[in-house]
Parts: sequence; C-alpha cells; structure tokens
Amino acid sequence: MNKKLSLFFKGMVDILPLLIPVIPFGIILGAIGIELGFTPLETFATSFIIFGGASQIIFLQLLSGGASSLIIITSTFVVNSRHLLYGASLSEYLNKLSLSWRILLSYLLTDQAYAVSNNYFKKNKNIRLKHYYLLGSGFILWFIWQLFTIIGIFLGSIVPEELGLAYTIPLTFIALLVSYFRKLDHLIIILISGSLSVILYNAPFKSYVMLSSFSALAIAFIIIILKKGSNK
Repeated sequence: MNKKLSLFFKGMVDILPLLIPVIPFGIILGAIGIELGFTPLETFATSFIIFGGASQIIFLQLLSGGASSLIIITSTFVVNSRHLLYGASLSEYLNKLSLSWRILLSYLLTDQAYAVSNNYFKKNKNIRLKHYYLLGSGFILWFIWQLFTIIGIFLGSIVPEELGLAYTIPLTFIALLVSYFRKLDHLIIILISGSLSVILYNAPFKSYVMLSSFSALAIAFIIIILKKGSNK
C-alpha cells in the first residue's frame, strides 16, 4: 500500500470511535427535517451543502419558522464559526497545499476530524503527505453523516406525526452541552444564553438566536478579561 492510501485509511480508522454519536444525530436530523415539513431532497441538501449537525438544525428550524434569509444565514454562520478557529489551527500544517486541496479539506473539516488530525499533525510534523490523514478522517465522517441522514429521512417519512419528533431538537442540544456543565463560567454563559433566547423569542425576524448568541459571547469575553486580570 502506498503512503497516500496508508495515511488515508489511518485517518479513517482513528476517527471511528468518535463516529458513534454521529449515527443517531444524523438519523435525528433527517427525521426532524421531514417533521418540520421539508421534502426529502431539501433535508438531504442541508447535509450535503452545510454539513454541520447543529447548524443544520438551526437552519431548518429558523427556515420553517419564517425567519428572514439574513437571520438564517447569520445564525448558521455563528454556530459554525468555530470552524474558522479549526482552520487557523491547522493552517501551519497545510499552508503549502494548493487552493483546491484547501477548499476540499475545509469542507470536510468537522469537530471530530479536527480532533484526530490536530493530534496526528502535532506528532508527525515532518510527514509530507499528512493531509491525506485529514482527507480520510473527514471523508468517512462525511459518508456516515450522509448515509444516516438518508436513513433518518426515510424514518421521518414513515413515523406518525403524532410522535412529535421535533422534541428531540432541544434534547440534542442539551446532550451537546452536558460536558460544559462542569465549569462555573461555562454554566453561567449557558444559562445567560438560554435565558436570553426565551426573553428575546419574539424579537423581529426571528433574530433571538443571533441576539442571544452575540450577547452571551460578549459576556464570555468580559469574563475572560476579568479572569486574566485576576491572574496577574
């Protein structure tokens, strides 16, 4: 096996343990899209184009609720903005690649792919073809996500509406937040953001997601500044 394929398959294997929660999340996303009234093609298009679980749910929920295009795009961008940090972090390892390679890897860069690739790149800085590792880890997650979104779409089409699959939206986000409950400053930001979402729910153009997110980010910035000042 040549070096490119070896790195590609190593990336695929290393990310496998992190794909366990991706499977039910993909199923839920597909089912929720149908539950919210979107066609199978529209629901699948979000997985193919946006390719980000949390941002896809926000996109579908805001679109079904009648939010403006500006609010939908901005809110989706805010949720996915952490990927800018991922890209900046990996840029030192990938800055010699062509533009087409960087675009492809940017599309495949997810939380899980970043986690394994960043760790691998730090330990193997001198490997010339290491981007094939990220390609492998990103591709297998992309494939699994598309596959189980389709399964979710199929299930959403046959599950009775009376079961109300939409209730899984808040449960999904609560599951994502559980690991952050252990730190007080994280908990404060979560409570503030959640409270503002409820208070601002009737804001014009369904802008409550964006307003609560930016407000919580501003408060998080203040907390970080205060913590740095107290450590001096």
